Amino acid sequence: MALASGTLFGQRSHSGVRAVMTGQVGVDKKPFIERVAEIARKNGREVVVCHVGDMMYKEAPDVVPGRILDLPRNRLDGLRRSVFKDILRLAEKAPNLLVNTHATFRWRHGLFPAFDHDQLVELNADLYFTLVDNVDAVHERLTREHEVDHTLKDILVWREEEILATEVMARIIRGHGSYYVIARGIERDTAESVYRLMFESHRRKVYPSFPMTHVMDMPAVLAEIDAFRETLAEHFITFDPGDLDEKRLLMEAGAATQRGENSFKIKVHGRMMEFRVTDVTSVAGDIDGQIYARDFKLIDQSDMIVSYVPELPGGKPGLSSGVERELQHAYETTKEVYVIWKPKVEPSPFVTRTANEVFNSVESALKYFQKKKYIEEFQLRFDHTLSAPRDRGRHG
Repeated sequence: MALASGTLFGQRSHSGVRAVMTGQVGVDKKPFIERVAEIARKNGREVVVCHVGDMMYKEAPDVVPGRILDLPRNRLDGLRRSVFKDILRLAEKAPNLLVNTHATFRWRHGLFPAFDHDQLVELNADLYFTLVDNVDAVHERLTREHEVDHTLKDILVWREEEILATEVMARIIRGHGSYYVIARGIERDTAESVYRLMFESHRRKVYPSFPMTHVMDMPAVLAEIDAFRETLAEHFITFDPGDLDEKRLLMEAGAATQRGENSFKIKVHGRMMEFRVTDVTSVAGDIDGQIYARDFKLIDQSDMIVSYVPELPGGKPGLSSGVERELQHAYETTKEVYVIWKPKVEPSPFVTRTANEVFNSVESALKYFQKKKYIEEFQLRFDHTLSAPRDRGRHG
């Protein structure tokens, strides 16, 4: 069936990368997407960015800012379709395109889609992303920038709805391997990962696995882990579970309870935010459940998992139950599994039997990846204690 732009289903008259990024209200996609475009420009590629919300307000100047969802559904849907027609025309000429939109809305009309299937089929994007952020970060933005009544539970539900709707959209239109969950990142620039997914698809996608909670009070071990994460991010497209850290809410709530306090304060985006203990503990199961599901999703969208097992004080391996479960899940889903084992004691068969290779240093792992042509030449940013090989019968 001929479509309005003159293309056929599954075909495009114009090459170039087309991508769609969704995300819940309060995740602040716009500056993140502009950062992706900036990285592309620095690398000699032009990306045309379309912010659907801004375009809808421009097309309806009579609508008060922040009130567009209060419009009757028929006018709201008509505005969206009109704007997306403009995007489709632009897509035929744009060298590369990145569309900023929502997948769902939950408002006075209830839960409803924020896209039209026929127009997304016509766009036929190559990649679909959902941008996610910590629940406390989204809460801070909503209180500062939006007049949206919400609870922490609402934020968690909205995030799940956005992820599910976008993944279904991507799989129906484009198929397996077109959808990715992207965390905004706490310290690192994850916009680089989106750029690489769009334009450097030759890079392998990696899930860095490492202990988190039970090494929080070990600065030296944390420094090792951070250096490992930074090195992988330099050479690969990484989906790092440390880019989201919602456990700290639960830990702070637990600490406040032990002090006999009903609330606690943490700094979010440079300002102190107060949370009631009961508000946090009431969603503890949701937070843990989403961490569990999201980390497995990040493994599923990767080509390989690289796990760093540090040596803890006393020579004990820093192998958490979470890391063990991640290794098992990666193995069962036929991902390549690699382990960097730092302790002097030998790893158990539960590690060695699920791993393609076990290394005794980051350096030896990188040399192996270079030999397999996964990466080009590298320079370690580690001190000698991290890269020094030990002869324990493994790669080194």
